[in-house]
Amino acid sequence: MSDQKKFDFKAGELLLVDKPLTWTSFQVVNKLRWKIRNKINVKKIKVGHAGTLDPLATGLLILCTGKKTKEIESFMGMEKTYSGSITLGATRPSYDLETEIDATFPTEHLTSEKIIAMANRFVGEQDQMPPIFSAKKINGEKAYDLARKGEEVILKPKRITISKFEITKIENNTVYFIITCSKGTYIRSIAYDFGKALETGGYLSSLRREKIGEFDVKNAMDIDAWLTHIEQCEVEENIN
Repeated sequence: MSDQKKFDFKAGELLLVDKPLTWTSFQVVNKLRWKIRNKINVKKIKVGHAGTLDPLATGLLILCTGKKTKEIESFMGMEKTYSGSITLGATRPSYDLETEIDATFPTEHLTSEKIIAMANRFVGEQDQMPPIFSAKKINGEKAYDLARKGEEVILKPKRITISKFEITKIENNTVYFIITCSKGTYIRSIAYDFGKALETGGYLSSLRREKIGEFDVKNAMDIDAWLTHIEQCEVEENIN
């Protein structure tokens, strides 16, 4: 691999990973950290991700190694672009497929014109209520842990910006979209709020992160490809 760049994992590298369905972001970090540690024969090395993706989401996850982990906050602050689908006519407590349907609603009044017009109304700066099934901390406990125990979860709205909400296809009660939004935006909450605004229910039925700033999932590799690449790559000799 002499024509390939040498990796210096301690000085810092950015790894663009296409996260698979059902994996947590933490599992991705753990897997690749273990491989890097073995490759460069060290006991510890910093590896972190620049923005969590839910297990039911796929797509771009930026991993930072070594000294690059200091830049994680700057990547997390970048706009993010997602594609996915919202299913109308029902709600789920988690606002996605993690939990079962808890209520159904009529959809006969919906038209493609109404759906597209409503998406346009969601563009701009606004307050968003996070889902109770989220990693938000309440008195030191994660909201989703409290929600799963059936305890009351009280969260505060957060100011977010949606700069793009494009409907790409409508198929029966499933609406396909592309959304570009600010840091801290919950696409699950958009799905729930979107259904409510259309006087029906809504939940997120699929999600894929396409971009973080100018970083594109098209330039990412899946986990197996990264494991192979790390195994075969040349690394900088680091005396320290």
